[in-house]
Amino acid sequence: MSRQTQSARIAVPAIQAMKGGAKIVCLTAYTAPVAALLDEHVDLLLVGDSVGMVVHGLPTPTAVTLEMMILHGQAVVRGSSHALVVVDLPFGSFEASPEQAYASAVRVMKKTGCQAVKIEAGEALAGTIAFLVQRGVPVMGHVGLRPQAVHIDGGFKAKGRTDAEWSRVIAEARAVDAAGCFAIVLEGVAAGLAGEITRLVSVPTIGIGASSDCDGQILVTDDMLGVFDWTPKFVRRYADLRGAITQAAVRYAADVRSVTFPGADEVYRFKSKA
Repeated sequence: MSRQTQSARIAVPAIQAMKGGAKIVCLTAYTAPVAALLDEHVDLLLVGDSVGMVVHGLPTPTAVTLEMMILHGQAVVRGSSHALVVVDLPFGSFEASPEQAYASAVRVMKKTGCQAVKIEAGEALAGTIAFLVQRGVPVMGHVGLRPQAVHIDGGFKAKGRTDAEWSRVIAEARAVDAAGCFAIVLEGVAAGLAGEITRLVSVPTIGIGASSDCDGQILVTDDMLGVFDWTPKFVRRYADLRGAITQAAVRYAADVRSVTFPGADEVYRFKSKA
């Protein structure tokens, strides 16, 4: 990527400066073509470990590897030039020690050219986040419903529905804020809790299933576009790509079977040497 293209991107300080101002628009991306389509319309593209479920058909994101994140991160950076690109550190790539997290983050940033990494972490890993930030790695936090903790939680369960959960999520958000995150994803938390955290922390909050009280919003792009038969409660579908793709496949299959495709204008012809 050229220096000119890189400098044209939205930078981490610009996202931080949007706290309490214009809403921050974020979507996920895993491929260069989709990144190119979304780029001019968003402030931030997240290469989430949701790629494991969305693209690779895995049952949870815990099987996603660092190599997978790097591959998809490279594609998204190539396909975009405007939005800040953040890549998830997947399960098992940062929990063992701050040094492990730093090595993983540096590898991701060097290999992909992304501007930041995201870590799903509560109070226990606040020190790891601080370790990265102090060494020049911008980190986006992620609290509330943490998909990488799906086996501990017994599923994808909303947070903040009891007093104990409410207090715990606030403590998580305060801890990652104090550790130096430039923004915090709030996933699957009660509406009132999202608003309280947004007021308490010094950095922007990005909601996904966390109400409009957050400083910005993110959705999994494939959910928003209606690629899947089922979507979470908090997703608003803005298209029906599942239906459009199905109908296109039906028409294509019919044309092939009826020998109407390819037609006369869709084939190559021999050129004589006259």
